[in-house]
Amino acid sequence: MVALDQEMRPLGAQISHMLKARGVDVIFGIPGVHNVEMYRGIEEAGITHVLARHEQGAGFMADGYARACGKPGVAYVITGPGVCNILTPLGQAYSDSVSVLTLASCLDEHVGHRGQLHQMRDQRGAASSVCDWAEEARTARAAYDLIDRAFVEFKHKRQRSKYLQVPIGLLGSLAEQGPEKAAGDHASSGGQQVPVSLGGLDQMLADAQKPMFVFGGGLVQNGAPADLTPIEIPVRDLVRRSGAAAFMTYAGCGLLSAEEPLSFGTYLGRAESKRIIGEADLVVVVGSELSECDLWRDELGHKGTLVRVDIDAEVLADRHRAEITFHSDARAFVEALLAALPAETAEPRWNTDDVAGAKKRFRAETDAERPGIAEICDVLSEVMPDDAMIYSDMTQFAYVAKEVWDMERPGFWHHPSGFGTLGYALPASIGGAMARPGKPTVCIAGDYGFQYTVQELGAAVEMKLPIPILLWDNHKLKEIEDSMVSSQIAPNAVVAMNPDFCKLAESYGCLATDPKTAAELEAALTQAFDADRPTLIRMTAALSTS
Repeated sequence: MVALDQEMRPLGAQISHMLKARGVDVIFGIPGVHNVEMYRGIEEAGITHVLARHEQGAGFMADGYARACGKPGVAYVITGPGVCNILTPLGQAYSDSVSVLTLASCLDEHVGHRGQLHQMRDQRGAASSVCDWAEEARTARAAYDLIDRAFVEFKHKRQRSKYLQVPIGLLGSLAEQGPEKAAGDHASSGGQQVPVSLGGLDQMLADAQKPMFVFGGGLVQNGAPADLTPIEIPVRDLVRRSGAAAFMTYAGCGLLSAEEPLSFGTYLGRAESKRIIGEADLVVVVGSELSECDLWRDELGHKGTLVRVDIDAEVLADRHRAEITFHSDARAFVEALLAALPAETAEPRWNTDDVAGAKKRFRAETDAERPGIAEICDVLSEVMPDDAMIYSDMTQFAYVAKEVWDMERPGFWHHPSGFGTLGYALPASIGGAMARPGKPTVCIAGDYGFQYTVQELGAAVEMKLPIPILLWDNHKLKEIEDSMVSSQIAPNAVVAMNPDFCKLAESYGCLATDPKTAAELEAALTQAFDADRPTLIRMTAALSTS
């Protein structure tokens, strides 16, 4: 814990010291005339600041940082346009349950005095539309209390984005230091609802003919999986000791090993999974919203008893109408259920050959829909370090990879699900690399979405981050074109003029390469991890994997 001295400082400086005392070591943002007082205390507090090229980049960096290390990501922005620019990342963090705290300046008075710089009609209201909460602190004490509220909720509730704005005049006014410790620091239960009784679910599992689990992102602990070996991941024991089959959502990728004979993988969004789930007489969904982006259909497909386990009570009352619900932290629930099951391995309740056959069909469907990408994924996965953390963008390459790329550990593939923002991967990977210095971090982006935040290459070069940027360049918005064709609409506005991406990257000081074969691609990826800066690796459908 950092000791803060007792002298009076401007509030902006006190906030930086308070954040440092709560474990914040990196802040992402852009200084401006309205938030300069927030920057007065950053260096003095010993915090590293990463200068984003756009507030959207700063928000995504904070998101990527939080996902990588499990600590909240923090961003500083200015009034008006700075706040507007970071709303997209805040919406993404809300959708994907990520701990991001944005601190912004705001005008001292915005009603009676019109025409001020960066003036908005309702800046806080705009932020509230995409955050768990958005508040304005009008005193130093309120600022301290709201910061602590955010950190306590990040630790003890479902993680969501939070927003705090402080008037410009207040940021520059002298204030006493904030509390050295946050309330609730020593709470052991985390405020989570742990089931006292399983309500006989262990016996229901034992009696079921074909039980099925669906494991979601609620079981993934950001920052923690790096320290876990496969045997320590509880869901693997749960499948082994129950004999149940299982699907993983995209966010749950890596919870089960690719070698697990009862795992259907991350193919929950495949149409046939509805039929398979309909064969189960007991379906237990742990830590998943079962959202549109999980299923790509309206119904899960269950005909047997549905059990839902989630930390968010809202999920337990959704359209899927589970017969049995547990308001619980997902991991705590799995551990409680394991404690009630026999320790020995159970006989499989599903035909493992049928499971393997379904996965082969799923992969074939994926490859038929977007040809050639699965083979490139195989090439990359062969040489990808086991501890590489991957950040992907909204691109066809990622859509295929999320299904066919087997991850051995959870929490190592991050994708902008739900809100579905373009331009996520590059800045998020920068945040991830800052959270895990010396460990491999990878960016996967498409040619169109990459240009949303391409300017953040400058930040990556400044921080000397050896990030391989795997750029899938198909010269168009191919997913949208395919959608138009399937809807019998003549493709329109889906082809854009691309720059020479390698030259563009080099102009920022990056390394760049355009491999033509699988061997060249493997060599490029391996070399990129040893570089002293980012490396853009351009991939196209013409890349030979033979």
